[in-house]
Amino acid sequence: MDTRKILIAEDEEANFLYLKEVLEEFHLGIVWAKNGREAVEFTRLHKPIILLLDIKMPIMNGLEALQIIKAEFPDMPVIAQTAYAMDEERIKCLEAGCDDYLAKPILPDQIIEMVSKYLKP
Repeated sequence: MDTRKILIAEDEEANFLYLKEVLEEFHLGIVWAKNGREAVEFTRLHKPIILLLDIKMPIMNGLEALQIIKAEFPDMPVIAQTAYAMDEERIKCLEAGCDDYLAKPILPDQIIEMVSKYLKP
C-alpha cells in the first residue's frame, strides 16, 4: 500500500464509510476526522496529500478548520463536500480557500475524478 494518505473530515460515519469504500481503489491510506478540530490535528499528524472536508461539522466547522490548515499547508488540495448544493455555498467554499467542491450526495465517479485530478505521482 502507498504510504500517502487521504484525510476525510466527515462527522457522519455512513458518509465516511461510503467515501472510504469508493477511495480504496487508489490504494492510499485513509484517515478519518470526525470534526473540524480533529481535521486540523490529523492534518498536522498525518500530512495527507488530499483533504476531503465536510463543511458542517461539530466542535469546529469545516471553514474554520480550512483557515488553519491552509495557513500551515497552503499547497494541500482541499475538496469541500457539503449537503448544501446551492451555488452560494460553492462560491463561499472556494472563496474561503477550498480548491474544489462536491455537493452531496456524491456519486462514485465524481469523487474518483476529483481525487484523480489532485493525485501527484
